[in-house]
Amino acid sequence: MAEKVQAHAEGGFLRALVVDDSKTIRLILRTYLSKMGFQVVEAGDGREGLKRLKEMAQIDLVMVDWNMPEMNGVDFVRAVRSERAYDTLPLVMVTTNAEYEDVATALAAGANEYVMKPFTLDVIREKIGLLGLVKV
Repeated sequence: MAEKVQAHAEGGFLRALVVDDSKTIRLILRTYLSKMGFQVVEAGDGREGLKRLKEMAQIDLVMVDWNMPEMNGVDFVRAVRSERAYDTLPLVMVTTNAEYEDVATALAAGANEYVMKPFTLDVIREKIGLLGLVKV
């Protein structure tokens, strides 16, 4: 992942997929991620997210909501992790679910990090920094 941080520092770009049924949350995450040098693709639910993921030639990060119609975030994470090509793809669950059991469920499904709503730019930057994608 060090190469990605280096590429970002040299003016390259990273690509993120934001999967959330809330247009407002997608807009906020798009704005935050853009400030960190990401190009952002959006999806309104897990099924659409899987479709977008397969269409993307480059993907460096996925941020996914838990509670969505069609396919929830945990099922999305499990589906992504079931495909070997995405074994190392960083997945961040972004949700209002705040119980310890929820965090454990998301991490067990294959999420790398967990962000609780509401969140700030600093929280998003810190979580992505923990994944080695941006310098904190």
